[in-house]
Amino acid sequence: MQAEAIDPARRTATATAVAAVGRAAARTGVDFSYLLTQAKLESGLATTARAATSSARGLFQFTAGTWLETVRRHGADHGLGWAAQALAGGAANAGATVRATILALRDDPEASALMAGELARDNDAALGGVLGRAAGPTELYLAHFLGPAGAGKFLSALATAPQTAAATLLPAAAAANRGVFFAADGAPRSLAEIHARFAAKFGEGAGGATPASGNALPENTAPAAIDAPAAAARAAYLLLAELGG
Repeated sequence: MQAEAIDPARRTATATAVAAVGRAAARTGVDFSYLLTQAKLESGLATTARAATSSARGLFQFTAGTWLETVRRHGADHGLGWAAQALAGGAANAGATVRATILALRDDPEASALMAGELARDNDAALGGVLGRAAGPTELYLAHFLGPAGAGKFLSALATAPQTAAATLLPAAAAANRGVFFAADGAPRSLAEIHARFAAKFGEGAGGATPASGNALPENTAPAAIDAPAAAARAAYLLLAELGG
């Protein structure tokens, strides 16, 4: 039986996305495996993916507001000083054309991956007060998915009332992400169920405990200490093999 032909453009786009994630991991010091898993969950490694129910767009599905704020804070560190400067006085004062140009950068896998790495570091710092420790991969992903305030609310409730229906706690997020908050039959998922589903994606236990080596933000964040490019090459090879060569 002849194998189904895979679009060469899809293979190229996947390899490009994985390479961008590898470079971003090396530049920002965030674990490559974490960033790659996040990109798979967010967009399936489709660099121009767009959400139907929100403003989310690109490899890491940044919403408009989160993207503009992350670029304002970190763009100057990654060759986007012009964008950071334009946003320094607030996104509303940047002008519609400039704002649209900056938002379109979400379709650039390099820019998207770099900002995802920086946002992970910001979210780790924000969650530290809630958790009393460094955030694990699942917790960091929840912060990207729900925002740090939403993730803090989710995790605090998870610790005390894990069977609470997540949609009642975070109705706006549930409306924009019904496939996460509700089962196929429409039954609402609990906080524990949602956490366990994400934890499985990141290779963590359902209990949420982060293994000693599971911190998504290594203590030694020097780019030279992270073999992200080699890991990216291996990941690209395996993904392309899955796609049929």
